[in-house]
Amino acid sequence: MADIHEDTLNIPGVVKGGDNSNPTSTKNSSTADLLPDTKQEENTTKNNKNGRVAGGSFLNDLRGNESACAEHGPLTEVDIDMPLTLTQIITKDDQEYILLKFTDDDSQDPFNWSNGRKAWITLLLCLMTLFIGLATTAYSSGINSMVDDLGVSTELGQLGLFCFNMACALAPLFLAPFCELVGRRVVYVGAYALFVICFVGLALGKNIATILVMRTLSGLFGCVGTILVGGTFSDIYRPDERATPMACFSYVAILGTVGAPIYAGFINETIGWRWIEGIQGLSNIPLLLIIFVSLRETRGGVTLHKRAKALRAATGDERYKAKMDLEAKNIKEMLHNSSVKAVHMLATEPVVFAFGLWIAFAWFVTFLFLSVIPITFQEKRGWSEGVAGLPYISLCIGVTIGFGLNFLQIRKYKAILKSRDRKILPESRLYGAMFGAGFLPVGLFIYSFTQYGYLPWIAPTIALAPISMGIFFIFESTYSFTSDCYGENSSSAIAGQGLMRNSLGAVAPLFASQFFHNVGSQYAGLILAIAGTLLTFIPFVMFKFGHKLRERSKLASSQKGGDEQKEKTGLYTSPMV
Repeated sequence: MADIHEDTLNIPGVVKGGDNSNPTSTKNSSTADLLPDTKQEENTTKNNKNGRVAGGSFLNDLRGNESACAEHGPLTEVDIDMPLTLTQIITKDDQEYILLKFTDDDSQDPFNWSNGRKAWITLLLCLMTLFIGLATTAYSSGINSMVDDLGVSTELGQLGLFCFNMACALAPLFLAPFCELVGRRVVYVGAYALFVICFVGLALGKNIATILVMRTLSGLFGCVGTILVGGTFSDIYRPDERATPMACFSYVAILGTVGAPIYAGFINETIGWRWIEGIQGLSNIPLLLIIFVSLRETRGGVTLHKRAKALRAATGDERYKAKMDLEAKNIKEMLHNSSVKAVHMLATEPVVFAFGLWIAFAWFVTFLFLSVIPITFQEKRGWSEGVAGLPYISLCIGVTIGFGLNFLQIRKYKAILKSRDRKILPESRLYGAMFGAGFLPVGLFIYSFTQYGYLPWIAPTIALAPISMGIFFIFESTYSFTSDCYGENSSSAIAGQGLMRNSLGAVAPLFASQFFHNVGSQYAGLILAIAGTLLTFIPFVMFKFGHKLRERSKLASSQKGGDEQKEKTGLYTSPMV
């Protein structure tokens, strides 16, 4: 048997070599006593594969704590500063590697960061998402002035909304894999900086071509940053901690999208459409600088990758690797998963398509109302452009109420999680949807028949609140349910849903005015309300029959569902994808 290191002999449950002090043994050993101790052999073999490595100033800390992770195996000392790191010898493709892992109390493990640091990162990313959402729709408030200034048609001006959303729809299908390869911080800083630079072209553009190109690039760089937010929360929050930050992220994503016209109309009236873009660009600069200075890399795998690289350089042993080094997928495979597989799942998986259609309808309504609200309050009631943006406050109030009520869903899910006699299933994510999503068609019904000029302005304004409340619940349930259903395949599923959602959001402003003018505001709203009512049955159907659909699916049937699967895969995908 191989020699065992001194540290190894102190492991509980492992018998020291040559120790025959078993009180039950006798000189006349039976045949059974002469058999090899397979348990000892197994423990020794396992221990020979496990170990620890540390070096430099970090060794001083270990000398005061000799037992630190001693049960994991012998300690290898190196001549560089290296925090105590666990090692395990593994074999892959006939190659032997030394895999690095964090210790349970490693301060550089993002899971062990302080609550304050995690909250700060969450705040920065939510603010970034808010500003990107504001940029998406603030543009709409200046379209009429812009097309007059540039001498083009309103339809060409509306293409700016289309270009932004289509970039958000298509870019993640091809760029998401590359974002994962270079680390999150590089993408956040780089993409957000380019996003801010685009405001220069939008504010100073002399022709519609420049404006449309800048809007496309804004959508491209804006969506790249938000692609990674869900993954970042998976990096720093454990599964039972992620519900609240993800709800905050969904909240600000919708809030920014519906809130921009509140102020953008007044800016356009007072100092012109170019300053809508100029003020937004200037307001993003302080946040960009703060993110550049204070946002740290959140992927623990990147930290271990750097440690492995340092160990290879210091020791000359090329076997030192991080898990992300060994699991790095082929670029072609990653592109296939994010594009071809995403579209395939959208077309073949009933769960993906049903929830994709539902959230696409919600996003379609969101962008449709960028044109509908001005019709209701500017055309029919004669309000100025700035004042006509104030009803969007009702949309903000609605999504805020939805965000608050969503904590009931979170509390319900945690109660099920703690219950020993109830199994965690993806359907446990649907209680909020079954309660809250019905507010969307209710709000649409009320809004449809309160647009008459003889009715007070407060009636359609109040109706906007339940619309956005329902949209919030649709967002939350769609992404949490899809993630639980498909586990490691959920990134592809959500990418497909994002393609459908942003595509419908892109086309909505192109015909919203014609739709409501030709059909009539009341009947156009009624059609939307009926469609929303039919789609509201989706969570009820999935709650009852979702398990049967998963059993028939090759991509979902193997998933455990719930946070157990999420902890395995680390998949919490951004609702902005």
